[in-house]
Amino acid sequence: MNALISVSDKTGIAELAQALHAQGVRLVSTGGTAKLLAEQGLPVTEVAEVTGFPEMLDGRVKTLHPMVHGGLLARRDVPEHMAALKEHGIATIDILVVNLYPFEATVARPGCTLEDAIENIDIGGPAMVRSAAKNWKDVAVLTDASQYQPVLAELKACGKLSDKTRFALAVAAFNRISNYDAAISDHLSSLQEDGSRSLFAGQANGRFVKLQDLRYGENPHQQAAFYRDLYPAPGSLVTARQVQGKELSYNNIADADAAWECVKSFEGPACVIVKHANPCGVALGADALSAYAKALQTDPTSAFGGIIAFNCTLDGKAAQIVAKQFVEVLMAPAFTDEALEVFKAKANVRLLQIALPPGGERPWEQGRNLMDIKRIGSGLLMQTADNHELALADLKVVTKKQPTLQELQDLLFAWTVAKYVKSNAIVFCKDGMTMGVGAGQMSRLDSARIASIKAKHAGLSLRGTVVASDAFFPFRDGLDVVVDAGASCVIQPGGSMRDGEVIAAADEREVAMVFSGVRHFRH
Repeated sequence: MNALISVSDKTGIAELAQALHAQGVRLVSTGGTAKLLAEQGLPVTEVAEVTGFPEMLDGRVKTLHPMVHGGLLARRDVPEHMAALKEHGIATIDILVVNLYPFEATVARPGCTLEDAIENIDIGGPAMVRSAAKNWKDVAVLTDASQYQPVLAELKACGKLSDKTRFALAVAAFNRISNYDAAISDHLSSLQEDGSRSLFAGQANGRFVKLQDLRYGENPHQQAAFYRDLYPAPGSLVTARQVQGKELSYNNIADADAAWECVKSFEGPACVIVKHANPCGVALGADALSAYAKALQTDPTSAFGGIIAFNCTLDGKAAQIVAKQFVEVLMAPAFTDEALEVFKAKANVRLLQIALPPGGERPWEQGRNLMDIKRIGSGLLMQTADNHELALADLKVVTKKQPTLQELQDLLFAWTVAKYVKSNAIVFCKDGMTMGVGAGQMSRLDSARIASIKAKHAGLSLRGTVVASDAFFPFRDGLDVVVDAGASCVIQPGGSMRDGEVIAAADEREVAMVFSGVRHFRH
């Protein structure tokens, strides 16, 4: 049995080679890999000795040779193939171990030049991988260090690899080549004439890994599956560990994402309750229990059968209260043993444990997407994700009346919540708690009315609340509705041709108004 080893990342390769040698496998290798194996005292044959041709063109050509590809591609069950190998003195290659030039890591480095990128495009490696994977019935191809130990364990136990294992390795190999080529296409097709990179490549190559098949999609007559990014951001929903409960549904996942994205936006204990992709209750508290109690007050009717997310540990005290509500999915960075014991009695409740993102200036350090993608008929809409964060210094007071410090804090809270509410969004808040949420209406005026109606039904007074509007008020009528309901302060982006009219109305009604300068449409 012969193994050809040619790797860029040499993690674990010496140990693998030693184990293969112990199994009686002949080792063939290239360049730096061959040198490393020889230094380990292993008998290794250089590829140049096999091909009878030296590496050339600075290593660009070394394995592109019939002596290599013939050994990989020959079918052992076809007599003509084996006769051809014998005629030309070509030995079969039974195991191929290849990982590719680090193109992705190279282009991710600041200041990467076009020359750097080009020189890190592997040619011989992908060619060998494709040959071996095509001939999977006879050749095992390893493309990642995580495969080494399972393969060795099976070889030691059985003396050979099963068809199932070789096929799985081949699929993984083709997936690796696909991802590698997609990364090259993404990078090169995004380059501009001046050497800069466009945010949007000339060809979009999505790379996603299936996590699970789902029972159905939004409706039972639709089929569905759940995928993650090839390289998911830490602290994102796809990194969740399901602690207990039924299998997640398509709608569970979509709503859970809305809740998790919202709750991790807050510092200090927070709770978000989501129903049909919209927050129906959001609150800050001293702990999980107080945050939940406040969030539930906003709209207890809609919260029934909702999704609940915490950005803090869920303890037993909070769990006992939450368990009284019908909840589909419950998320938190951690659950105490007492909390888990409470929910053992509710085995169908889906508990998801998700580590909070590490934090940092860049979106992926906050567990956020860099891009948002929406499917349309035979096409895609792509945009940079709405990762804008508003600071106190960004607010511009445009009225005679000035907000109090407490109102300013509530304005920032309301603005954060509004970012996660479907447009048109109107959000009433007070003391770190949503008091009324109007979502997804064709008219901003209707959203304002609905938010006040919901507050009334929940028995909440809107007097002295602040209001966030995700886009500007085109007329004063929307402002009048929220002020009539009791609001004393409003935040909106501004930018309407009638801003002056709306500001004058705010002064007339003796309420404070601040402009954020940004809009948060969410469709």
